[in-house]
Amino acid sequence: MNNTACAGNRGKDIRSDCYVELEILPSGGIDINLTSKVEALYGKSIRKLVNKVLDYFEIQHAKILIEDAGALDFVLAARMEATVKKLIESDKDYLTPILPENKRDFAKDSFRFSRLYLPGNSPKLMLNAGIHHPDGVILDLEDSVAPDRKYEASFLVRNALRSVNFYGAEKMVRINQIPKGLDDLRFIVPNHVDHILIPKCESAEDIKWVNEVIDVHKKDHGIEKPIWLMPIIESAKGVMNAYEIANAAENVAAIAIGLEDYTADIGTMRTNEGTESFFARSMVVNAARAAGIQPIDSVFSDVSDMEALAKNVQQSKALGFDGMGCIHPRQIEVIHENFAPEEKEIEKAKKIVIAFKEAEAKGLGVVSLGSKMIDPPVVKRAEKTIKMAIETGKLDKSWTSSG
Repeated sequence: MNNTACAGNRGKDIRSDCYVELEILPSGGIDINLTSKVEALYGKSIRKLVNKVLDYFEIQHAKILIEDAGALDFVLAARMEATVKKLIESDKDYLTPILPENKRDFAKDSFRFSRLYLPGNSPKLMLNAGIHHPDGVILDLEDSVAPDRKYEASFLVRNALRSVNFYGAEKMVRINQIPKGLDDLRFIVPNHVDHILIPKCESAEDIKWVNEVIDVHKKDHGIEKPIWLMPIIESAKGVMNAYEIANAAENVAAIAIGLEDYTADIGTMRTNEGTESFFARSMVVNAARAAGIQPIDSVFSDVSDMEALAKNVQQSKALGFDGMGCIHPRQIEVIHENFAPEEKEIEKAKKIVIAFKEAEAKGLGVVSLGSKMIDPPVVKRAEKTIKMAIETGKLDKSWTSSG
């Protein structure tokens, strides 16, 4: 039996993280070897937390090596717990405090212009992600985490869901591909995740499996809040089954497309023009609209070309998408600016809403604007445009249908 394990990251370029190496011994008590640039200020508190974690798991004799690079408590606790559970079996979880703001609920139709991907095993990128004001942050357990680091990343993501202030962003987690991703759910469902992204989704069965496991964890922990799902379509098969996936369950709030894997699957290269993915993106949009949920576009991978990004967002909006992913904070502002309604859209929406309210006040069953009849879906779209305009600061919050 191996009695030594490690977790975390080490090296001169590592920040806001630590490396923990644990050896469980038959005797000798607790021996902590700590290296930290802030040892004079925080060495005592680091040792206290280490001892607290070991005591929680009833480990009385161990040798611990810690190389600290400014790790916060939630990071150190995650690294410690990961090493412990690599060595012993335990059904106990050492949970860090939950921030009150992380208990916020999000509506099924919350705005999701932008969602920022954050590697699940890199705490330095998590700490300040919220100050850039993305609509959602995605703590990623899939592609951004090396296979041999996924287990320890699960503890870090769990603690981040509880203890990191994301400044009002919706807390999302991209799990691993099914069936492995089902194991990820025990770390995130009980810890105030708002939205779960399901990669490489190809059928409604994937949604069914995920929800079955979610329901077990919700029941075990007395959770009543809805946990939204965003399946990601990344293959030709997924595209052809897009409506089935979008309509698979009531808690599917959005459906996204992942173009890197999709273009590889159909044997072509992804381009900025996007002609190779036009069919797939249109299918996803139509599937989402038919199911009454949000269509979300793929990430734009060139983080240095803001002009190309703006054009891509405009094309995405023209196709009918409600938002897209981003891989760098500098992309957020461009995405928000270009998904937000333009002045002419806002003015048209205002006229439609005013006409609807006037017809409603007169008890009319028919709404018209000039010589054109206005159907309920048009009114609903206009109301959404008004709401978006207010949310993005393009229309004053005091605006009412009376002008």
